[in-house]
Amino acid sequence: MKRIANVIGANGLVGHSLVNKLLFHSEFGKVRIFVRRKTGVIHENLEEKIIDFDQPENWKHLVQGDVIFSTLGTTIKTAKTKEKQYLVDFTYQYEFAKAASENGVPAYVLVSSMGANPKSSVFYSRMKGELEEAVARLKFSKLIIFRPSILDGNRREKRSGEKIGLIISRFITRFILKKYRPTPIPILTSKMIRLSVDQTEGFRMIEGAEIFARK
Repeated sequence: MKRIANVIGANGLVGHSLVNKLLFHSEFGKVRIFVRRKTGVIHENLEEKIIDFDQPENWKHLVQGDVIFSTLGTTIKTAKTKEKQYLVDFTYQYEFAKAASENGVPAYVLVSSMGANPKSSVFYSRMKGELEEAVARLKFSKLIIFRPSILDGNRREKRSGEKIGLIISRFITRFILKKYRPTPIPILTSKMIRLSVDQTEGFRMIEGAEIFARK
């Protein structure tokens, strides 16, 4: 029987690539995405749920299936305040993970960030670390956390600072600090799917060069 995947963050850089791969993957028969607005994607295996993330009582019962992929995230520029960024990057993702755990979804795959640390003095790194700790306390047979470096892909919105940083990072990490080399989105999403369907259970942290490894 084919698997059912749940995805949050389908309108983002990682989520968009991930959904496109899942829809044509032989292991998956249904891809259920939870979004604020329509994606415009049409496929017989796609189930699109337009929701209000602030009202989990209206959607938490829908988080059913074999795996949940959590790729949701925003920037301080978009969110405007740290409180609103925390709401998206921590609260919304945690509420979905909690719903999945309570509904018996066995596998959870989270895209975090390199440097995530709940004790960090840097707000973004601390927030990501707090989310990692929180979802690790939930009951999943398989928990996989990815900590990619700067993401290498074509974003819909303009992030000039990130674009400059990506160019510099591509150049520098060709020679030194290779574990910080930019993470191409296709490599990341392919690895996410591959590890989600293998038979290994338990917890795995995937970061740096390990994202590029074939295993």
